[in-house]
Amino acid sequence: MKPPNEVGRLTMEEGVEGKSPAKENTAEQNAPRTQCRTSAPSALDRVRKAARRDGKQRFTALLHHVTVDRLRDAYLALKRKAAAGVDGVTWDEYGQGLEARLVDLHGRVQRGAYRAKPSRRVYIPKPDGRQRPLGIAALEDKIVQRAVVEVLNAIYEVDFLGFSYGFRPERSQHDALDALATAITRKKVNWVLDADIRGFFDAISHGWMVKFIEHRIADKRIVRLIQKWLAAGVLENEKWTATGEGTPQGATASPLLANVYLHYALDQWVQHWRSHVAVGEMIIIRFADDFVVGFQHENDAARFRADLQNRLGKFGLEMHPEKTRLIRFGRFADRDRRRLGEGKPETFDFLGFTHICTKSREGQFRLIRRTSKKRMRIRLHAIREDLMRLRHQPLDVQGRWLGSVLRGYFAYHAVPMNIARLGSFRTEVIRSWQRALCRRSQRDRTGWARACKLAERWLPRPRRLHPHPWVRFDAKIQGKNRVR
Repeated sequence: MKPPNEVGRLTMEEGVEGKSPAKENTAEQNAPRTQCRTSAPSALDRVRKAARRDGKQRFTALLHHVTVDRLRDAYLALKRKAAAGVDGVTWDEYGQGLEARLVDLHGRVQRGAYRAKPSRRVYIPKPDGRQRPLGIAALEDKIVQRAVVEVLNAIYEVDFLGFSYGFRPERSQHDALDALATAITRKKVNWVLDADIRGFFDAISHGWMVKFIEHRIADKRIVRLIQKWLAAGVLENEKWTATGEGTPQGATASPLLANVYLHYALDQWVQHWRSHVAVGEMIIIRFADDFVVGFQHENDAARFRADLQNRLGKFGLEMHPEKTRLIRFGRFADRDRRRLGEGKPETFDFLGFTHICTKSREGQFRLIRRTSKKRMRIRLHAIREDLMRLRHQPLDVQGRWLGSVLRGYFAYHAVPMNIARLGSFRTEVIRSWQRALCRRSQRDRTGWARACKLAERWLPRPRRLHPHPWVRFDAKIQGKNRVR
């Protein structure tokens, strides 16, 4: 899609793809908790207004916004039960003598004596069976990072483009899904590039990151803080390893740094390519390093894919060859593929949902989103393992836990036209619960009928919890609470 010619008018396309109006980036702020803290939000408001007035202004004095009050807010916002970093300090332990600790931390940050600790390396399973490395930062690093990120967000939330959704305030995965579904339904989308950047968080160039940060940040103290976090390294099996590139997944500052990197390496380039190179309409939705691009013409799609590879290569990035696909998709995909003898339209996955082209009973194009089978299998496997560990617990304990698991799962996946798949998921959970109960002893004879009675008591039935995507999208874009 090409940008609209009219200036000052919010269109549906601007909400889906482009940069949102400046006035929507301004007024949101946290109310002060006490009268003595009323200056903190207003100070960041001035930073935000200055960033909005001049998109090229570089900010020379920002560190003084990292106050003791902001550090305290950052500490209180951390997860209480989160794993400890290399220093072994937990949230509760740090809270003993909190004010003295925060004053000391604030002093070290302001005079440059603060030193970042290495991240503790842990691994979690990925959907493809591999292990995803995570970096658990020390508690003080989390506090400082969260406070600095709050200050930097006042600048970068003005700069970031509208099609960027990942790890941004007041933007969720469902906002990205709504925008994508609305764009595919309403715009001229015939081809879809489902793209993924290979090992993005591990491939970020520290040199390019500092250059990107310095486009807006001239406060050397803030830049040095970011460099300290990038160069802190990781600790694995009591062995420290230097990190010449990448930013740890799991670090508080990593999401913002990733968005800044992609804003300059990808988003601005895509916006220019769409305006000056694309012949037909073009849409894009990005959530972190996972993004979907839609095209009206195949030639645009093929040229963009080639240009994208060259663009990412300049910044040490590359598209994942197995996870990046160009497919025929949209309202005419079924007709064109059948004419070519290629069968039903292909599907693609985005943020846990498989997107499918289909038709209504009246023959109108319809986009269906269903829970990805791969994601569902992984979640069921995890539930089965947990049930086996909990099988000797009282039934009410098992039931309450399993009910909370299903309610959390449904809260994300209960979108229109996905209820049947959620019903299948619930049935598989009941079967897994029955097997776990039968394994409690050789005498246990828990049958299907009894398992269903237990499920009726403890497990919720799936029901639609989300509206149609265009309904919520229109309400946020055109209503009183527009998204940024």
